[in-house]
Amino acid sequence: PAFCRFQREFLLGYLPALAADWLQGPLLFQLLQSRGFLRSQIAALYSCGFASNVTFGLISGVFVDRLGRKRSCVLSLGLCSVSCLLQLSWDFLALAAGRVLAALGTSLLFSAFESWYIHEHLERHDFPAEWIPNTFSRVALWNSGLAVAAGLVAELVAEGLALGPVAPFLVAVPFLALSGIFAGKNWGENYGKSRPCSKACGAGLRSLLSDPRALLLGLVQALVETILLIFAFLWTPVLELHGIPLGIAFSGFTAASAAGSALFRRGITGSLRLQPL
Repeated sequence: PAFCRFQREFLLGYLPALAADWLQGPLLFQLLQSRGFLRSQIAALYSCGFASNVTFGLISGVFVDRLGRKRSCVLSLGLCSVSCLLQLSWDFLALAAGRVLAALGTSLLFSAFESWYIHEHLERHDFPAEWIPNTFSRVALWNSGLAVAAGLVAELVAEGLALGPVAPFLVAVPFLALSGIFAGKNWGENYGKSRPCSKACGAGLRSLLSDPRALLLGLVQALVETILLIFAFLWTPVLELHGIPLGIAFSGFTAASAAGSALFRRGITGSLRLQPL
């Protein structure tokens, strides 16, 4: 029962933030296009976000450990909220700042929350480590459902209610606020080991170079992510030509991704016993 209560507290703090993150995906390109920007300018805005995510990702782990994981969670939600509000602007620099803040917030979102949970699970509550996958399996399941729902909600508020492509970003703000308030009031603070950034990055680089399998895995993952980022930029203008509702298309993509993950899990654990290479 104690574990179930703790798990529920984590999910109630984390899932609204994931919902808000998904709401910002379906209509971003359409929003920038509605501001009158050229395709090349939109590409530059996307690149601002991607480059910021890569740069901050190198130091986010050290930053989270020093600042405190709970504080980092709340900071990530604040950054994402400001980014959503900046989407109301028609100014290119303001929108570029919004992309940078969104990248910083997202980088923290996918590092601070999980780090906080693992520390609390093992150190504060002393639950068995074997129970951790149970929590993250629940997160993955809920995350898939939230992704599908986000596309439908984005389509409803933007087209059904005729509020325009900025509406999903504004709808995301209350979810971010809810997550921040819940985490701020109910979660305790914890910290990681304080390490110089250069030392942490150097250790990571040495680990990559000393293990060819880790380096190969990183290169493959980088190529896959590159394809996904190119796809994220191209899918909207391609489907818009055919009048396909973008929010519903986004829900279809995320549902297909969830189905693929389920088939993979079934393939390696079921009767087929497929083995990853």
